[in-house]
Parts: sequence; C-alpha cells; structure tokens
Amino acid sequence: MPLVQPLSPDHDKKTKELAEFFNETLGFCPNSVLTMQIRPEIARSFINLNKAVMANHGRVTSALKRLIAWVSSNATGCRYCQAHAIRAAERYGASNEQLEHIWDYKTHPAFSEAERAALDFALAASVIPNQVNDTIQKHLHEHWNEGEIVEMLGVISLFGYLNRWNDSMGTTLEEGAIESGEEHLAKGGWEVGKHV
Repeated sequence: MPLVQPLSPDHDKKTKELAEFFNETLGFCPNSVLTMQIRPEIARSFINLNKAVMANHGRVTSALKRLIAWVSSNATGCRYCQAHAIRAAERYGASNEQLEHIWDYKTHPAFSEAERAALDFALAASVIPNQVNDTIQKHLHEHWNEGEIVEMLGVISLFGYLNRWNDSMGTTLEEGAIESGEEHLAKGGWEVGKHV
C-alpha cells in the first residue's frame, strides 16, 4: 500500500493538462504524478522539469535517455522507475536487442561505445558514494560534447528524484509498466516488489 494515495487524474485541471505529456511517453499518467498533485505546484514543476530534461538538443536520443534512466534506477534499486524507463525506451524506439540485453550493456554488441560511455556514466553517477572519476570522464568526453553530457546528467538527476519519491512512497505500479517490466526485465530478476 502506498504511503499516500494518489488523487484522481481530474483533481487539478492544470496538472492534468501538463500530464498529457506522459500519454506519449508511457501511455498513461504515472501514479507518482497523481500523488505529487496533492501539492499541485510540485506536480507542475516536476512535469515541466521532466519535459525540459527529456527534450532532445543533440545526439542523445529519446531512447538513450530512457536507457540512461533505467541504468540509474537499477543502480538505486527503484523497481517502479526501472519499469517506467524500460517502457519509455521501448516506446521511443530502443531496439529489441537493447531492451532484451540492457543488463549486459557493457559487453553486448547491441550497444555502441558511445552508448556504453553514457550508461557507465549513469551507473557511476547514481551510486553512493558517487563513482564518477577520471576514467568515466575521459571515456564520456571521447564520445559526447558538453551539452550532451549536461542532458545525460539531467536525466540521471531527474531519476534520482523519482527513485527516492517512488521507493519511499511505495507508488503503485501501473499495468502497462508492469507488462514492460515483465517482458524485458523479469529474466534479470525484476519484480513489482512493494509497488503492488
């Protein structure tokens, strides 16, 4: 049972309008946003931040941003965000091979060296204590420019917020996200856990 029950999607008109963004990314409005709207300014600010972070300005594709979110969420253990990230990666065109082998991104040929550098950065930046070191930095700069690195860290930081929100809240996972988690992540040990 969640710490706080989500409100109806119709509770706050402005939040509902902003939350239409998630119909594209996930196919539904996340329960996390429906809980945030208990304080509508939090929900609205979060949605606007999410839109800004996930906008594409360079070569960091929408699919790669969602794979970065998955690696970050996997590092922190948030099963809710893992399912959301893999569902969004699927919807934004990550290859089936990448979705099926996300656990093995370091060695699987479905991932380029540039993608590995981005995903290694996501992992190193998401653990505590932070593991971003000279090696990670050098590898990242071999493949990505500063603007693209800022975009990646935006995703990692956004999901740091979401990981803490959803794991602490025990946010109930939506059916579509459960389906994507079971399809792509269950073989690696993923389960719904406390997000029932």
